[in-house]
Amino acid sequence: MRRGLVAVAVLAAVTAVGCDDGTGVRVVIDGTPPATPYSGSLHVPTKAVDDDSPRSLRLASGAAGRALECDGEIFEGGGPDGWERSDGGGTPEEGLKLYFDMFQPVQPDHGYRVEREEPGRVLYSFDVNGRTKVAVVVAKDQKDRPGWGPETNASCDPAELPAKFSAAQGWEVWTDRNGRRVPVSRLSSSGGPEHCDWQSAHFLDLDGRHYARDPEGVLRRDGLLTTPYRAHVSMPAGAHDTGYHYRDRRLWLTDDKDTAYVRTSGAVEAWPQTKNGPACK
Repeated sequence: MRRGLVAVAVLAAVTAVGCDDGTGVRVVIDGTPPATPYSGSLHVPTKAVDDDSPRSLRLASGAAGRALECDGEIFEGGGPDGWERSDGGGTPEEGLKLYFDMFQPVQPDHGYRVEREEPGRVLYSFDVNGRTKVAVVVAKDQKDRPGWGPETNASCDPAELPAKFSAAQGWEVWTDRNGRRVPVSRLSSSGGPEHCDWQSAHFLDLDGRHYARDPEGVLRRDGLLTTPYRAHVSMPAGAHDTGYHYRDRRLWLTDDKDTAYVRTSGAVEAWPQTKNGPACK
């Protein structure tokens, strides 16, 4: 999984029951079932793949991937990846908690509901507005792995999760001209990492192109920009408003998309493309 785990507030209008994660927060809740609960088998063969395309993630995530109700494409998915002989839980809820302990996924770690059960397997879902956005299948007594533990998992784009959660993870989720949250798999931005000494910089990714704001020249110093960042420019005549905005930033592009023009309340900034994407990890 891509990043560390932090907690998210449990969705409103639910009553807490089930397994406590040790912090007083319930991992499993009793909530309103989705309008169309997953009705397929919880034992779906998986296939390991080397890329993270939506098709590959669906193949790798088995029943969990099929249980999702994403507005867009699947964002993450995987399994089976087992637990050690001494790790398995005594209940399905403990198997779900083991999933978070083992993988520390960038997903809500509580507020899940039992969506479907069958002998030896349970499907847990994290729902938003009655639709499954994260799915985890736990299984019992797998080969050389006694007890309950995670078998497959899958999640929708972070933009489909509660805004509080995505913000707590550091995702800067942009919205379109109609106020809809844009998938971070299409458009996202983030501050530069401090361990690279890039904390003064800001990155923006759009459809595989990488742009950067570099007011202190740290990226230019490291040779990462195709052209210099400019803090005050005139909006080019051929630029058009994409409708994408995040706080006071509005994204404009010319047809060649060589530079991202970011209009703020005080200026128009020219964010150049980076060379092959940010290099520091």
